[in-house]
Amino acid sequence: MTTASVDAVADQDRKGPGRPRSARADEAIIEAVMDLLSSGQSADAISIEAVAAKAGVGKATIYRRWPNKEALLIDAVAVMKGPSPELAGESVRDDLVTLIAGMRTKRMDHYGKVTACLLPQLAKGEEMHRVYQGVIEPRRDVMRGVLRRGIASGELRADLDIELTLLMLSGPTLAQNILRWNPNVSDEQFAERLVDAVLRGARA
Repeated sequence: MTTASVDAVADQDRKGPGRPRSARADEAIIEAVMDLLSSGQSADAISIEAVAAKAGVGKATIYRRWPNKEALLIDAVAVMKGPSPELAGESVRDDLVTLIAGMRTKRMDHYGKVTACLLPQLAKGEEMHRVYQGVIEPRRDVMRGVLRRGIASGELRADLDIELTLLMLSGPTLAQNILRWNPNVSDEQFAERLVDAVLRGARA
C-alpha cells in the first residue's frame, strides 16, 4: 500500500466528529517499528521518518497518533506483549505456569530482539522507564493477584515476599527470552520447571 493510500484511509476514518482513527494505519505503523527494531536498529537510531517510510504513511499521520517517538515505542511494546492469558483460577501453580508460558510463546521468541533493542532506551531514560512500567504493571498485578490468592487459601506461606517472588518468576524468563542467558537450560517445560522451583520455597 502506498503512502497516499494509507493516509487516505486514515483521513477517511477521521472524517466527522467521534469517528475512530484508521486501525489499518495504526497496525502498519506499529509493525514498522517492530520490523526496524527486530532488524537490529537501536531505539535511538530509529526516526519517525524511517517509521513513516516503512509503514507507507506520512509523518503527519504518525504525529496525529503519537506525540513523540517514545510514546510510539511504548505502544509498540504493549502490542508486542499482547493480552494476558486467561487464568482458570483454581490452582496457583497452574495459573503461574500459564502466565510464564504466555511469556515464552513463539510470538515472544520473535519479539525478543525488539525488547533487547529497547533496553538501552529504558536504562537511560527516566521518563521512558516510567511509561514502560505503566505497560508492565497491569501484567505484574495479575501475577501478584495469583500469589495473594495462594496466601489467602493457605497454598503459599503467609510471610511470602510477593514482590521478590514476582522477580524470581519473571527475571529468569526475561533473561532466557532476550539473552538466552543460560543455553544449558532447556526450553522444554521451562514454565513448569521454573514455577515448581520457586514454589518449593514458597509453599506453606
